[in-house]
Amino acid sequence: MREAAFVKQNKDKWTTFENVLAKKTEINPDELSDLYIEITDHLSYAKTFYPQSNTEFFLNALAGQAHRQIYKTKRESKNRIVRFWKTEFPTMFYHHQRELLIAFLVFGFFVAVGVFSSASQGDFVRSILGDGYVNMTLENIENNDPMKVYKEQGEFNMFLGITINNIRVALMAFVYGILLGVGTIYVLLRNGLMLGSFQYFFFEKGLGWESVRTIWIHGTIEISVIIIAGCAGLVLANGLLFPGTYPRIESFKMGVVNGLKIVVSTIPFFVIAGFLEGFITRHTEMPDWLAIFIILASLSLIIFYYIIYPIQLHKKNQPHE
Repeated sequence: MREAAFVKQNKDKWTTFENVLAKKTEINPDELSDLYIEITDHLSYAKTFYPQSNTEFFLNALAGQAHRQIYKTKRESKNRIVRFWKTEFPTMFYHHQRELLIAFLVFGFFVAVGVFSSASQGDFVRSILGDGYVNMTLENIENNDPMKVYKEQGEFNMFLGITINNIRVALMAFVYGILLGVGTIYVLLRNGLMLGSFQYFFFEKGLGWESVRTIWIHGTIEISVIIIAGCAGLVLANGLLFPGTYPRIESFKMGVVNGLKIVVSTIPFFVIAGFLEGFITRHTEMPDWLAIFIILASLSLIIFYYIIYPIQLHKKNQPHE
């Protein structure tokens, strides 16, 4: 679409938005929020197809001016929570797929490092997982119940403890992003090394499939959302390091808000992962097909909500040629 046609098609919306910001017009807070999301989509479109144009500069200024005002004045509506997960968050998260990919690659790299180090250094697994855990697991293996660790604690207490701990890790991954992203990478490093060492340990003992079919019942969602929390930390760091055309303080604030939204989005998934680990993973007698079904369903849910759905929503909101 030519720039002139793009401007003509959307000029009325931009004018309405300007008038609202100037307090010349009043609209419903929810409509204002939806209009703001649409403006940011237009900005993204302009950056892609009309870089360094007056249209891009205009929309950039308009979006920057609107950001704080909207979130200061918007009243919470009855369907605010539903709208957050249904449209607001996925629309925003589309613009942070790059940070998600980086977090995934960083985590995957350190998983590989954990596997390689465990294979080449005899005491590496113990240095990462701890002597207590390794000795306990070896004892469980000797007693023909290698996954006994998931059965020793009561279901609800395990669910609650695991969920709280995972949310704590996610918050750390996000907050440590303020250290120019180094803190976030450290959290991904630590968890990646633990996962790589853990899996190598069981494969070395000839229990690779047993460990995969058991721990990934809850681990598919748990590990995925830790990576997503790492993405949140990188979003925060990106706002601080690369403000673009925004003032650095405004860019940082936007990074904090968007990163926090990403962390909030993970909470229900951590609850699901905690439930699976507390109540389901312990049933190691379940048939393989059921374990595989849970793992694949969990993976599909994560991929759809954090990758496919944001792309679909973005395409739906794009101006038509």
